[in-house]
Amino acid sequence: MGYYLKKTPVMAEGCALRPSPLALARIVFRHALVWFLSLVFLFQSAVPVQAALFGSFGVRDELELGRKFDVMVRSRMPLIEDPEVKRYVQSVVDRLANKVPPQPFSFRANVLLHNSMNAFAVPGGSVFVHTGLIMQLEHESELAGVLAHELAHVTQRHIATRMERAQTVTVASLLGALASVFLGGGSGSGALMAGSMAAGQAAMLNYSRVDETEADQIGLQYLVQAGYRPQGMMGAFEKIRRKQWASGIDIPEYLSTHPDVGGRINEINARIQGLPASVRNRKDDDARFNRVRTLILARYGEPEVAARAFANALAKNGKDSLALMGQGILAERRNQVREAEAAFGKALACAPQDALIMREAGRFYYSIGDARAAQLLQKALQRDPGDIMAQFFYARLLSANGDRRTAHQYYESLLRVLPDDSEIHYYYGRSLGENGEIFKAYLHLAYSALYQNDRKKTENWLNKAKSVMRTPRDKEEIKRFESVYSERRSMWK
Repeated sequence: MGYYLKKTPVMAEGCALRPSPLALARIVFRHALVWFLSLVFLFQSAVPVQAALFGSFGVRDELELGRKFDVMVRSRMPLIEDPEVKRYVQSVVDRLANKVPPQPFSFRANVLLHNSMNAFAVPGGSVFVHTGLIMQLEHESELAGVLAHELAHVTQRHIATRMERAQTVTVASLLGALASVFLGGGSGSGALMAGSMAAGQAAMLNYSRVDETEADQIGLQYLVQAGYRPQGMMGAFEKIRRKQWASGIDIPEYLSTHPDVGGRINEINARIQGLPASVRNRKDDDARFNRVRTLILARYGEPEVAARAFANALAKNGKDSLALMGQGILAERRNQVREAEAAFGKALACAPQDALIMREAGRFYYSIGDARAAQLLQKALQRDPGDIMAQFFYARLLSANGDRRTAHQYYESLLRVLPDDSEIHYYYGRSLGENGEIFKAYLHLAYSALYQNDRKKTENWLNKAKSVMRTPRDKEEIKRFESVYSERRSMWK
């Protein structure tokens, strides 16, 4: 689980290497290349679907296309699985989605580890938010404003409608458009994701200005109806534009493709001014937003920027428990153990019943072998039984202390939620091996290698599992694994 990150390569016990920004950019670009090649294979191999996709593109086709893109993102991109983050973003999406017309699908939120200020929604209901967007915004209403715009593109079926009309679009032209998005002009972040759904947009040769204006207008309606401060949409777009001019980062498609960005922001402002004073004067409630932003900034933000943000917060309020927690996470990230211990101690003193702070402190103490880890992780789970990260580290602690039976119950529960998480499979496999359950140990280690896209290790562990299988159930497990492996392997070609 990589301390919140799905698809992080497994490192030594209690240790994860953290790449530099340049290295991360290279990794992301390589993922983009692999993802693109996987999409080439996906569309070339799905010949029967193409007639439906480019003939009469209905809701069923939209759902299928969305599912395929969703699988591609999940199998190739780094996803944040921290429940504190995911549940928060899902709650914002749900609050907006409750105000949209009935849809033939539900909207599902995901958070991608990427520094660009972006978000996109896939036909079929998957919504992806970049960590960079959350770190750079100041209010929940701003995040909701961007997401409302994205949901409007889906509810108005802008991509689907273009597919219905594009009778002459061929697989070759689709792949050419995808290549121009993923591999052509701009940095890795721009080539990777642009606008509401990069690949979908490329296939339809960009949204029109009418589409974007409609998404602004409909999205603002969703934002207002959900009870948010309407200025959030305008504020988010202004911050994205300023950030782009200040640093040269890639700007999301919905603020760059069509001219006169300032004019669109002015149009949004004019519509806001026409709203009742009671709506215009709404206040921001940023308690949960600040909580999640602190966590993301401490774990993934530029260290100097994060340190400055936490210092500023503590200058205003020396008992800001979230800022103290952020300092603890950041100090641990910098291998400053004493500073981390001091910061976590102060955070717990200021907020002794905060489940998130207990979890973070417990995870830290586990990493340094401190006995306080068990009590803190137990208390965190009592207050929030669904905290996947707390369960993960508590399972590892139980296994290390010899209580493997209970640890295995936690691992099995975790895999029901995250069945393709390589680290859960890895540590479960190790614990099974230590417990003498050799076949299951090899099999879970094979799954771990598979979900890291490591063919050599996958084959190695699979062969070991086959060498010790004995029962009909073992054979069924191998058969099930080989089915999953076959599907994954086809994406590696």
